[in-house]
Amino acid sequence: MTKLPIISGRQLIKVLSKLGYREVRQRGSHIRLSCPDKKSVTIPDYKVIDKSLLRKILRDAELTVEEFTQIYRG
Repeated sequence: MTKLPIISGRQLIKVLSKLGYREVRQRGSHIRLSCPDKKSVTIPDYKVIDKSLLRKILRDAELTVEEFTQIYRG
């Protein structure tokens, strides 16, 4: 099993934008992303996203940890 990296909210948004997600709106420190063929996800603009929250966001975005790590590392 691949370990999740320590990542910020802005870094996560950059990774998801590579998959076609676009910012729809922002309210406070939470940014809503939408993709035409997938579920919308809300990303908190935190310096460090907790690993359990990151797993939940990845599940909502229909991504495995391995897929996410591969895209994140380039």
